[in-house]
Amino acid sequence: MEEILQKLLNDQLLLFATPIFLLTMFAEAWYSHKRQLGLYEKKDATTSVILGIVTLFFEFSFKLAALFVFEMLHDISPLRDVVERQWWALVLLFFADDFSYYWFHRMNHEVRLFWAGHVNHHSSVYLNYATALRQGVGERAHKYLFWLWLPLLGFDGLTILTMMSVNLIYQFFTHTELVRKFPRPIEFIFNTPSHHRAHHASNTRYLDTNHAGVLIIWDRIFGTFSEELDSEKPIYGLTKNIETYRFPDVVTHEYGAIWRDVRRADKFSDKLKYIFYAPGWSHDGEDLRAKTLRSKLKE
Repeated sequence: MEEILQKLLNDQLLLFATPIFLLTMFAEAWYSHKRQLGLYEKKDATTSVILGIVTLFFEFSFKLAALFVFEMLHDISPLRDVVERQWWALVLLFFADDFSYYWFHRMNHEVRLFWAGHVNHHSSVYLNYATALRQGVGERAHKYLFWLWLPLLGFDGLTILTMMSVNLIYQFFTHTELVRKFPRPIEFIFNTPSHHRAHHASNTRYLDTNHAGVLIIWDRIFGTFSEELDSEKPIYGLTKNIETYRFPDVVTHEYGAIWRDVRRADKFSDKLKYIFYAPGWSHDGEDLRAKTLRSKLKE
C-alpha cells in the first residue's frame, strides 16, 4: 500500500496544470469584463472554483483505491511485459482512455444515479473556464469502473492515471465561448469548444449529445453527435435550473430528487427505474428523457 500511495503522489500532472487553469480563467474573466461580454457572474464562478477544490480532495481516496485495483489487475495481465510504456502502447492507450471516457461521460447522462453525481457540472447557466472547474463530486465514486479493462490489456496504473489527466487537461480548454469554430477537419475529429457548448446546452436539440473527451469521432460513431447551429444558440444550465449557489444544494439536489421519486413510486420496478433509467423518466407523468424529447422534435 505504501508503494501504491507513493505512485499516486507521483501523479501530479493536474496539480501542475492548476495554475495554468486559474490564469486562463482570470484572463478570460478580465477580457469578458473589459469587453462587457457578460461571460462571468461572481457567485457562479466562486461556486465553480469551490467545487473544483472540494473535488480534488474528495477524489483522492477513490483514485488511491482505483490505483490499487489497477495494479492488481495489471499484475495478472498476460500482456504486462509486452505493453509496458513503449510509444505505440501510449498511442493505443490514448484511444482506449478516450473511448473509456466517452462511455463514462455518456452513462453519466443516461443513468440517473450517475447523473446525480455529474449534474453539478451542468448546473451553471454560464460556460466559461470557471465552469470547467465545476467538477462532478459524486461521480468520483463510480468513475474508475470504466477504466478497469485497461490494466488487463497490460497498461500499468500510473500510466492510465496520467493519460486520464491529459484528457481532462484538454477538456478544460473546450469550456469557452470565445473560440468559435476551427477548420472543418479539426471540428470533424476533435472535441472543440463548439461541440462542447452544444453538450452544455439545455436546448432539446442538444440534450445528451457530444460526450467526447478529446475525439468527437466516438459521438459520430455511436449516434450522439450534434452540431452547434448558428440558428439555435445554446442555452446553458439544466432543463430546470436549481437557482441557488449554496454548495450543499448544488452537490446533492439530484440525489434528493431521486429519493423523493423512489418514495412516491408504489411498484418496486418503478423505484429501480427512477434510479437507473435516464433523467426525466416518470411512472405517472410525461416522459421527459432527452431521447424522447429529441424524437418529438424530429416529428
